[in-house]
Amino acid sequence: MSNQEIPKVYEPKNVEDSIYKKWEESGFFNPDNLPGHRPKAFSIAMPPPNATGVLHIGHAEFITIQDLVIRYQRMLGKKTLWLPGTDHAAIATQTKVEKLIKAKDGKSRHDLGREEFLKRVKTFVVESQNTIRNQIRKMGSSCDWSRERYTLDSGLTKAVNEAFVRMHKDGLIYRGNRIVNWCPRCQSTLADDEVEYREQKAPFYYFKYGPVVIGTARPETKFGDKVIIVHPDDKRYKDLVGQELPVEWILGPITAKVIADPVAEMDLGSGAMTITPGHSFVDFELAQKYHLPIEKIINEKGELTQVAGSFAGLDVATARHKVFELLKSKGLVDHVDENYVHNLSVCYRCDTPVEPLVSEQWFIAVNKPIKKFGGKSLKERALAVVKDSQVEIVPERFKKVYYHWLENLRDWCISRQIWFGHRIPVYYRKRENPKSSAKGGSASGGKTQNSKLDKSLTEDEVYVGSTPPAGEGWQQDPDTLDTWFSSGLWTFSTLGWPEKTKDLKTFHPTSLMETGYDILFFWVARMIIMSTYLMDQVPFQQVYLHGLVRDEQGRKMSKSLDNIIDPLEVIKKFGADAVRLSLLIGVTPGNDLNLAESKIAGARNFINKLWNISRYILMTTKKPELIETRPKPKTLADQWILDELTVLQSTVTTHLDAYQFSMAGEAIYEFSWSKFADWYLEIAKIEGGKDDILLYVLQNLLKLWHPFTPFVTERIWAMIDPNGKPKALLMVESWPQVSRQVSSRETKVVKDFNLVQQVVSTIRNLRAESNIAPGKLLTAIIVAGPKVKIIKDQSEVIKSLARLGELEVLVKGKKPAGSLSALAAGLEIYLPVSDMIDIGKEVSRLNLEVKRVKDFIIHLENKLQNQKFLERAPKNIIANEQKKLEENKENLGKIQQQLKSLK
Repeated sequence: MSNQEIPKVYEPKNVEDSIYKKWEESGFFNPDNLPGHRPKAFSIAMPPPNATGVLHIGHAEFITIQDLVIRYQRMLGKKTLWLPGTDHAAIATQTKVEKLIKAKDGKSRHDLGREEFLKRVKTFVVESQNTIRNQIRKMGSSCDWSRERYTLDSGLTKAVNEAFVRMHKDGLIYRGNRIVNWCPRCQSTLADDEVEYREQKAPFYYFKYGPVVIGTARPETKFGDKVIIVHPDDKRYKDLVGQELPVEWILGPITAKVIADPVAEMDLGSGAMTITPGHSFVDFELAQKYHLPIEKIINEKGELTQVAGSFAGLDVATARHKVFELLKSKGLVDHVDENYVHNLSVCYRCDTPVEPLVSEQWFIAVNKPIKKFGGKSLKERALAVVKDSQVEIVPERFKKVYYHWLENLRDWCISRQIWFGHRIPVYYRKRENPKSSAKGGSASGGKTQNSKLDKSLTEDEVYVGSTPPAGEGWQQDPDTLDTWFSSGLWTFSTLGWPEKTKDLKTFHPTSLMETGYDILFFWVARMIIMSTYLMDQVPFQQVYLHGLVRDEQGRKMSKSLDNIIDPLEVIKKFGADAVRLSLLIGVTPGNDLNLAESKIAGARNFINKLWNISRYILMTTKKPELIETRPKPKTLADQWILDELTVLQSTVTTHLDAYQFSMAGEAIYEFSWSKFADWYLEIAKIEGGKDDILLYVLQNLLKLWHPFTPFVTERIWAMIDPNGKPKALLMVESWPQVSRQVSSRETKVVKDFNLVQQVVSTIRNLRAESNIAPGKLLTAIIVAGPKVKIIKDQSEVIKSLARLGELEVLVKGKKPAGSLSALAAGLEIYLPVSDMIDIGKEVSRLNLEVKRVKDFIIHLENKLQNQKFLERAPKNIIANEQKKLEENKENLGKIQQQLKSLK
């Protein structure tokens, strides 16, 4: 094989697209086409990226991790399915398209009308999906494109409707008036976990309210406060409980009833509180408990209603100021805390402050006892499957987060007031004959009460079903379902449910759900809720949670910080394998990963190293062919590298089985660079005759590296002669199996070779510290004691690697005059150098250097003990000084060792 056949530098951009095309054309992404008998299935449902356009580096992280797992499991001989898809992401996609239309045409969705607007959305989604598919392919993803799904495709829409109808029929979906999170900008409800919190400093007002003082950050909501809550044990108000007191308030005199309830905190402020039932979740529950009236003070536009009298129509911010001024003019302001810090609730999509308000919506009853669950509710069943280890969460610490969220889960509001998404499968018709009964479906439908479409319809004829019933006048509910409702069905709807398909039987429950810890409750918990109810089985056996990808300083990536890393840009610059490797090395379950372009560049450099190792072996071996059986070792180095390879295979397999991807990658990296390239390859050049071992180790290394860096390993594999066997892709080769344990004799081999390494490294260090040119051949004397035979047997290797002209190995001996000396694993090593350096001058120079470094260390220690410096200096400056101190202490030790070697 000539130099021209294998380029000196690996150029990813020249090969990655063609390699991916070969993988796709092979059909091996599809589990039905995999070679050999594969009785065990392994499946992952890819978390579907939102159909809003471009993938970011966080998507690249999950794609890399999942592809690594799928490639590993495929090589283990399993029937692997990685099912890709996209999520319609209702609110996000609708908001995005609305902005595009506004910018381009100056129109709103209402100007276009529902039908035309949804056509525009569909066009946008198709374009986005093409972009997303291309990005996923660029990462090297070996997912089964023939099974690609979309949360709004016909099959999944059927599943969504079926789920809704079944759960409604079973009394788990209902429509009712409850308090919800409302976004005035999106004009829709939000689930509790779609609300984000921003810390904000704002005034906190204390008002005189009859005989008590109450506190609030939102005086504009207090028009509906007509109840005082005190603690049952609070003696200050014992005589007032049950009374109705006259109170001068915003719009004039009102009557306030005093109720005793433990929700009031005696030691907080005055110990008394008023409630706003229409705009607080806690207060709403209290109103229901005591059958209190509920008034709507703020409407869906974020404006005050007629209940506020002359304040009606004002926005929240304006009303807040005006209400305060009015109460101040009445002498009802006690005092104001201007430094109050609280968490402001905002919409996770548009950052608009969220308004809790009462609205008629569709809900899933998560707390209702279910007969088939033995009286357990949806959330209790979802808790039980994790507590019983039917679902394992990695890392385990996130179980507590999962438990906390579920234990505090309220009924799930599943209706959204937007156009894009799954229309709620409910139909309404104005009743013509008040005595006639509403038509309900049989197996796929049913009826509900107290629901309405708009003001033109009555509330008493409603049909729940996948399709409208016979007859005229039926109109479908205009609302759509929460995106997480359809996403909650993802693991089984994508496999054909509600039909009993072969895929469903083979691949469900899925083996692994790999996703970010930030959507543990958004998505993972909901999938468990939906699957345990509709499938009567868990959706997956294991959950692996990765963290966020941050910049090198640990900051979240954002446009404002200008620290975003675009996956496609860095793939173009460094190659997909380098991006993948940089996202895997350093990653740990559930923890954030810091990433910089310098790290990706470092990964690219290693991939070139792997290329050059392979290039050297393929160009210097007589016949670079497939070596399937373990070659017989001839020398200590042979035995050592083969034993280390066995240990490596076992170590990497153990780490990958435990989802310790970084530890696995670091082990292969250390073997590839340090053990194989730095040591064995150099020894192979000295000893010769090692073609079989070099090829055997290389082939196994390529297999181990393939799940991490699939492109470069597949390219190198293609250059190896299959030795009479049909040419196969590396992606379907068998994973290196560890069929034997390393024996005690082999452990001795490792120890013996480590001794040789220590000797060579010690001589190299002595040369470097004394500035002796690498090309200068030295004489070395080694007093080896009982290890004399090992050193003598390896003398040619030691001489060549340590650049020695002569090597004398003794059982006993004394230090020759004018020699550098050092100890290595109990062996005495001497390098006579009196003819190369002036020993006396070198000792004087080193003594002066010792004094200089000691003085600097004292200076740094005094500085770091100075309290004023520690209080005033920035943290990075203090850290820098500490680092200097550590470096100088280490340097002092080295200089003192040099002095010792010259005495």
